[in-house]
Amino acid sequence: MAGNLIVRQLLAVASLMTLSLAHGQAADDMSRYDQATDLACLAELENERMHYKLLRSGMQAPGALWAGLDAEIDGLPENRYRELESLVLESNVESLQQSVVSGDMSYEELTLFYLARIRESENDPARYLNAVISLNPAAVNRARELDAERLANPDSEWDPVFGMPVLLKDNINVAGMPTTAGAVALQNNLAGNAFITERLLEKGAIILGKANLSEWAYFFCDDCPSGWSAMGGQTLNPYGRLQFGTGGSSSGSGASMAANYAALAIGSETSGSILSPSSANSLVGLKPTTGSLSRSGVVPISATLDTTGPMVRSVADAVVLFNAMAGYDEDDTAMPLISDDLQLVYRDEPLAEVRLGAPESFVDNEFFTGALRVLSAAEAAIVEITLPELDFDGFGTLLGREMVRDLALYLRNHASPMVMIDSVDELQAFNQQRPDIRMPYGQAEVDRMAELDVSADALEELRDNLQSTARAAMEALFASNGLDVMLTLNNRNAGFAALANYPALTVPMGYQENGRPVGLTFIAPPFQEQLLIDVGARFESLTRARRLPAGYE
Repeated sequence: MAGNLIVRQLLAVASLMTLSLAHGQAADDMSRYDQATDLACLAELENERMHYKLLRSGMQAPGALWAGLDAEIDGLPENRYRELESLVLESNVESLQQSVVSGDMSYEELTLFYLARIRESENDPARYLNAVISLNPAAVNRARELDAERLANPDSEWDPVFGMPVLLKDNINVAGMPTTAGAVALQNNLAGNAFITERLLEKGAIILGKANLSEWAYFFCDDCPSGWSAMGGQTLNPYGRLQFGTGGSSSGSGASMAANYAALAIGSETSGSILSPSSANSLVGLKPTTGSLSRSGVVPISATLDTTGPMVRSVADAVVLFNAMAGYDEDDTAMPLISDDLQLVYRDEPLAEVRLGAPESFVDNEFFTGALRVLSAAEAAIVEITLPELDFDGFGTLLGREMVRDLALYLRNHASPMVMIDSVDELQAFNQQRPDIRMPYGQAEVDRMAELDVSADALEELRDNLQSTARAAMEALFASNGLDVMLTLNNRNAGFAALANYPALTVPMGYQENGRPVGLTFIAPPFQEQLLIDVGARFESLTRARRLPAGYE
């Protein structure tokens, strides 16, 4: 082991003397980068959703992401960076903390490692992912303070998230950083911390930066591909940059975690926006029950359906991050009082007496049937089920009208005074001033929202009808089959689960022949997150399906 490490170090030093040299070369490469060749390759794919118009945004400039951080990053020698790779890559929070406790690395080095990795990849025309919109200029100083605090109090007990660098989807407020939702209209939105951000900071987390996303959480235009935003450009999937989509809307959180840009990441979901990018990037994604985690200070779509949640590389890390964010927020009317005590526990135990529903429509899928064999061997009972055919007509109207209302509330109560819009109507007009930069794919969803004429009473009736239909169908499905958990592929049935307010957990299941990740998703009744963790942890421990994407080892 030691000999191999020495060889690796020598090879690294021979090829690249310092990270600063690498940065200089790569920056030159990015300044010369012409996206036309890559766009031409994408245009030849059978999947028309991958026929992107743009990869880079007019708001991006080479090197701007880490402006002001170069000197600190360059302070990490290349040989030390390569040593840290073996300690950090694919390591869960427990392993990272053990490395700090043993003295093998510090929180400062861990933070610098992730910053250096982001710079190294995002400066490379063949590896960039557009996964990060902004980096926290105070992250390294924060890490130093936490190192000093730990050294001064060696016998103290620390939360598992203490010292861990976290990326937040850029619709979650962080004081000192803009919260843009990917939109130019919010580029000056320097607001105070969201509730979950405060919880993370109280427990010692390091806010590393903000992840790219589908603009306005994928509620902006018809033809926008998943992962596009005017502020961050087109997010790319590290498992196939010019081959596979990232899923949306938490695209940057997904791609960042897959490429090991941070220890932990947070996404948000209205309908599928955690599950989709998590499964697309071979991650564990937890979409909690709406009301489990606060949404205060999060740019909204729907107060009825929105939630934040972990997007991480292991079930154990999902537990760490969920617990760190949890707590009762009196300003979030969706939160029951139980949320203050809602903490998860990681367990890897047999699944005796757990009944899992397997939709008959998936039983011909080789990955799905393979997963069923694994779960059956873990003592779970597999029940074949038929999913009901439901009509959710009006779902889009519900989301559109709630966003008109809820975005105005966010802009009034949680946004910076420097933001120049206060409504969907003003957003529409703002984008029309510079359509080439602000809405290169148009803004059809915004236009539709601006035209919606639905009274408050009609909206309430529509919401109640949709939710009651979904809940009744899901409750009947579970009761008639004696189910504890329902299984599905990737983000299939995400809308059904969202309307019923059933939480979901996706776990890596494997890879298609072309390398595309596949996820197995577990769905349970409201506030049964612990059951999801138990089943997901067992499946994960028996399969260990996740692997680093090629080119990002």
